[in-house]
Amino acid sequence: MAARFEELAWRATPLGELSLRRRYDPLVRKDVYEIKLDDDFLMSSLFTAAEIALARLALAEPAGKEGLRVLVGGLGLGYTAQAVLDSPDVAELVVVDALAEVIDWHREGLIPSGAALVADSRCRLAHGDFFALVGGGSAAGPQVGAEPFDAVIVDIDHSPRHLLHPGHADLYTAAGLRRLSERLLVPGGVFALWSNDAPDGEFTSLLAEVFPEVRAEVVRFPNPLQGREAANTVYLATS
Repeated sequence: MAARFEELAWRATPLGELSLRRRYDPLVRKDVYEIKLDDDFLMSSLFTAAEIALARLALAEPAGKEGLRVLVGGLGLGYTAQAVLDSPDVAELVVVDALAEVIDWHREGLIPSGAALVADSRCRLAHGDFFALVGGGSAAGPQVGAEPFDAVIVDIDHSPRHLLHPGHADLYTAAGLRRLSERLLVPGGVFALWSNDAPDGEFTSLLAEVFPEVRAEVVRFPNPLQGREAANTVYLATS
C-alpha cells in the first residue's frame, strides 16, 4: 500500500526551505502534490483551475494567430505551462523560474507534468529571476532570446499586494508594467497575471495607464476542503 504522505524532495534555498510532497487525500480520493516554501504553499495540484484558465484566457486574446511565442513566469507544478502547450498555435514556450530545484524536479520526473514538459520540443525551462527581465529583479535575468513575445503569463506572487519577495514590487508599478510591455511584448501582445485575491480596482486602473485594453476575469472553482466555491482573479492587458 502506498504511503499516505511522502516528502519527495527537500532543499535549503536562499529564499527558505523548499519542499515537494505527495499525500493521498481521502476527500478527493487521489494523490495531491504540493510545493511549499517554509510554511507557505506555493502550489497544490488540488487547485489548478485558475492556473489553467490563466493560460487559456491569455491565448484567447490573439486567437487564430499561429506561431505564438509565449513566456511564462513561474513554473510551479507545471499546469499553466502545460495549458499553454495544449494550444496548437504555440510554436515556442519559455518558462522561467527562480528556483532551480523546481526545474530539476520536473526534469527528474518527481512532478507528474515534468515528463511531458521536458519532452515537448517547443518548451524550454529556464532558471533565473523573471523580475530581472523587467528591471526589478535582484539577480541577472534568464536567457529568453531577443525576440519579444505574443503573450507574457505570470503566476509567481500571491497577488499584486501580497508578494513572495519585496524585490518583486517594481513590476506592480506603472514604470515596471511599461518596461514589461516595451521589452517583452510584441505590439498587440498580451500580459496575463494570476492573483489569489479578488479583483483590485486600483491595480486594474494602474494597468490601464499602460495598456489600452484591460480587464479582470474571476475564475471560480470548487474548494472541497471547505465545502464551498473559491475564486481567483486573472488580469488581462493587451499592448
